[in-house]
Amino acid sequence: MVEVISARIFPGNINIRYLLFTLLFFVAVHPSYTQAPADKAKKEKKKIELLWADYWEPDENNPDVNRVVGHVSIKHNDIFMYCDSAYFNQKGNKVNAYGHIHIEQGDTLDLFGDYLFYDGTEEKANVDGNVELIDKETHLYTSTLKYDVANKTAFYDQKGKIINGENTLTSLLGIYYTDTKLFHFKDSVKIVNPDYIMTGDTMEYNTETETAFFFGPSELNGDSLYLYCERGWYDTKNDISRIWVNAIIDNRQQIIRADSLFYNDNTGFGEAFRNVTIDDTTNSVMVSGDYASYLKDPEQFMVTQRAMFVQYSDEDSLFLHADTINTVTVQGAGPDTTTLSYRLMRAYYGCRVYSDDMQAKCDSLSYSYRDSVIRLYTEPVLWSEEHQLTADSMAIFTKNKQADRMELYNNPFIASQVDSVSFNQIKGRRLTGYFRENKLYRIYIEGNSETIYYLEDDTGLLGVNAGKSASIDIFVSDGKINEIIEHENPDGKLDPPLLNAPGAMKLAGYTWQDSIRPKDKFDIFRRDQKKENRMEF
Repeated sequence: MVEVISARIFPGNINIRYLLFTLLFFVAVHPSYTQAPADKAKKEKKKIELLWADYWEPDENNPDVNRVVGHVSIKHNDIFMYCDSAYFNQKGNKVNAYGHIHIEQGDTLDLFGDYLFYDGTEEKANVDGNVELIDKETHLYTSTLKYDVANKTAFYDQKGKIINGENTLTSLLGIYYTDTKLFHFKDSVKIVNPDYIMTGDTMEYNTETETAFFFGPSELNGDSLYLYCERGWYDTKNDISRIWVNAIIDNRQQIIRADSLFYNDNTGFGEAFRNVTIDDTTNSVMVSGDYASYLKDPEQFMVTQRAMFVQYSDEDSLFLHADTINTVTVQGAGPDTTTLSYRLMRAYYGCRVYSDDMQAKCDSLSYSYRDSVIRLYTEPVLWSEEHQLTADSMAIFTKNKQADRMELYNNPFIASQVDSVSFNQIKGRRLTGYFRENKLYRIYIEGNSETIYYLEDDTGLLGVNAGKSASIDIFVSDGKINEIIEHENPDGKLDPPLLNAPGAMKLAGYTWQDSIRPKDKFDIFRRDQKKENRMEF
């Protein structure tokens, strides 16, 4: 049915200017004309229009309803609806449509199904049966869908599947905001990608940026990456993630935990903030701090702000604190640089080390994974049971995560306390110490060796021995020196203990630094004592 608006031609004797003026004046002063047009246009805009049908007839049960059949085409505002047949209630502004439902909105959104109920006043559509929503490259499949035309929002609660690029998303409940291209998923959410699978309770997904947003416990499982968090996002197109709240990233080489984590899988670069731990289970080491950066290739990481390195074992774990700790991959120099590459851990500025059997302090140190050697630099001090060892630099050689031997270079010095003022002292040009079950049992000093050694028995001090020789062998048992062997023309003498004033016998270079010795694994974070508090001669 087509409405035709008829028109008349005004007679020539009518003053057109007068008529237009009168009409404009009437419109300007009459309230029904100053306010109604906008409302009237709004109401007219909301009316559903029947554009085409092959056949139509009045419904027998309701005079306000027409049944339309065949190539049905309906328009409402900016959407078009197509179907095989429909019941069209023009007065109620409603449509019940059946068969090959197709809704078009704009030039990108298409909605298909088997059945449609559309309310023109509310601007809402319910589509059932083999529902498919297409918005550019995004396809949504479900059994029933509610679509808010005015707000451009689609909702399902009977399980849905979304295909976007390489990602297939499923959930029991979902909302799609077509304006912002954002999906909100709830309950049994799953994203399947050729490289990984993401699961969670609540997620959002932007179809344009292909970014997933996590709300609540969420996991990502891939061949080269595992991710867990309770808040965060993952850019699936560029493989970039930022996660927080119990955040974990496992790159199959290290397990990284922090309050907040950032990782770019394309570049292999990551950052971690607050309460950071990097756990290398292959080498039984862990690094922690409040900030860390990571690079996958060549593999390296840096930790600072309360940084700590732990080499753990069932027998005795080693704890190291420094201002900054980093690990780098050192490339080999041979033809096959891959097999000759090795990792090097470095710590610098205020290093402190604690284990049950050994403690140390220095300004910087390194640990080579190739030869399992710890090297200490700049005023290093090492304590093993009752013995304090100092030198210009040191190296501790380990096997099976235990000390095997140590070497002290330039000005090595050993001191152990006899009483409050007396100290055994040994010095030379080079020192080698040997360990058994992580305990020092033999010390060999070569080159201008000197000793001050107090002899004791159950009754007390028997005397003090001061000597010189080319080299010295010292044997230790239960942390105490029980034998000293001087080699190559030893020169020494045994004096009574009180021949000299108590504590007066000191070798050049002697210091006693027990006040800065770490007492436990927590004490490694204690600030250094000032150098002037040390006993030096």
